[in-house]
Amino acid sequence: MKLTAAQALVAWLVAQRSETLDGREVPLFPAVFGIFGHGNVLGLGTALHERRDEIPVWRGQTEQGMALAAVGYAKATHRRQIGVATSSIGPGALNMVTAAGVAHANRLPLLLLPGDTFTTRAPDPVLQQVEHFGDATATVNDAFRAVSRYFDRITRPEQLISTLPQAVRVLTDPAEAGPVTLALPQDIQAETYDFPDALFEPVVHRILRPRADERSLADAEAALRNSARPLLVLGGGVRYSGAGRTALEFAERHGIPIVETTAGRTLVPHVHPLYAGPLGVTGSTSANALAAEADLVLAVGTRLQDFTTASWTVFAPEVRLVTINAARFDAVKHGALAIVGDADATVRDLAERTQQWQVDPEWTARAAAERSTWDAHVDKLRAHTLGTPSYAQVVGLVNELSGPNDYVMTASGGMPGELVGGWRATGGAPTMDVEYGFSCMGYELAGAWGAAMAHTDGLVTTMLGDGSYLMLNSELFSAAFAGHPLVAVVCDNDGYAVIARLQEGQGGAPFNNFYADCRTTHDEPPRVDFAGHARALGCAVFTATDLAEFRDAYAEARATAVRESRPAVLVIRTQPSSWTEAGAWWEVGVPEHLSGSAAYAEAKPRQLRYLQH
Repeated sequence: MKLTAAQALVAWLVAQRSETLDGREVPLFPAVFGIFGHGNVLGLGTALHERRDEIPVWRGQTEQGMALAAVGYAKATHRRQIGVATSSIGPGALNMVTAAGVAHANRLPLLLLPGDTFTTRAPDPVLQQVEHFGDATATVNDAFRAVSRYFDRITRPEQLISTLPQAVRVLTDPAEAGPVTLALPQDIQAETYDFPDALFEPVVHRILRPRADERSLADAEAALRNSARPLLVLGGGVRYSGAGRTALEFAERHGIPIVETTAGRTLVPHVHPLYAGPLGVTGSTSANALAAEADLVLAVGTRLQDFTTASWTVFAPEVRLVTINAARFDAVKHGALAIVGDADATVRDLAERTQQWQVDPEWTARAAAERSTWDAHVDKLRAHTLGTPSYAQVVGLVNELSGPNDYVMTASGGMPGELVGGWRATGGAPTMDVEYGFSCMGYELAGAWGAAMAHTDGLVTTMLGDGSYLMLNSELFSAAFAGHPLVAVVCDNDGYAVIARLQEGQGGAPFNNFYADCRTTHDEPPRVDFAGHARALGCAVFTATDLAEFRDAYAEARATAVRESRPAVLVIRTQPSSWTEAGAWWEVGVPEHLSGSAAYAEAKPRQLRYLQH
């Protein structure tokens, strides 16, 4: 089949299929997000136009935003479908590097197709080309190497035959999932080659479920049977494996208290008697209390990030750590007893070995007891008051008015602590995306566009501060133009409030975070009209000044977004210094002359370094 390299790539994308967690067959690459320039408009752009009825192309307003939308799409489909993002060479390509970092840190698949410079070098230097004096082979696309799981520069059309299977291997492998970058020189995109027909035959990519080593399972069984106070930690890998129900049944059979990581949130119904809450810095005092007393932690599908482990101070000094993970890189951390395998398959295999084992009922009961104390604390934070609302109160109303199939998102600032720590899941399906692996400001709006395209069983609500809104808001117009409904709750607290809390809480002077502490030549500097701005981007807009107004406005925003198939933005002023606190430590570098250095010196010795016994 004589095709250009670009035509061959697009034909291959169309042929790839995927199997969802419930067994449905869907396109593996359901959408391309594109901004065209001279490096991709004629080659890849022409090829995409020719197949536009088979693989839709959505135009973003910024390359970073559209690539973040692709990341949000992958998360909302539990890594079963993968967004593609293409740009020209130069600034367009480099704008996508941040999105690649988000996908890499969060173990989410993303296919990036940036244009590249001419392989012939005949017209060099071309527009937007960065020339490296000591390396003629280097282009700006080499910046993707640090944030890609797989990188290739296609310098001959026939190279696609060998590289495309490797690209899809990484994108669909639960142990390696992350961004793949295929740099496409614009002359090669237009070059033809006789490709084998077999390259374009449909292929269905199913979940890989590698089984664990029997000896590792035996060691884990022995460790569990010898424990008195085990704790089950559920991470994002449980979500992507579809292992939520299996893990819950395992815990119910044995009476093991359950906690969740940020990526594992909403796997367990909040009212379940074994649920102790979310773990870590942005988690709950209830989960952290059990973690501090547990003698064994069974961590499933988590990379044990510092916010989950409170910089490795949340667990007891003599804890035994057992990990189940598809990626051996994550499984072996901190000397854990590592079980490498699929979460669902491995928990099932472990359950077969531990059928007669039961946890002391007093330890089992601690989960509900500790969580009830945390719930009472959150109830007080959520209680309606007069005056400017807090984040906790706003989150509480959104939680109350959301249905079991709705989807809530955030990424940075103070809102992750409110959603992770305070949200109460009503069902067993994962319905939350807190991008706290890379904590990318602006993901809240761009990622919500991708999530709204993918999550059609319920409404997507994204919650963010004024800082994130100003960082990257242009994809609101993309969603409005494309006709994808979502609700964005914008909480205006006059600056980067959560970083100001960190700064001032450690003894630093208020500086460059709140607008009141930033340099300006104005006696009365301007304020942003968020409502007016969102309206100009094609969104339905609502405002509220107190909780009563917010309740009505949020309900109306939800109805309007669905009815008009566009984003609805709800703006509200919020308190700048009221937070949901889990009381856990987070290691940051504190200069000795700041007041926070004393607390740092006290906490640092409690940090676990290596757990192997």
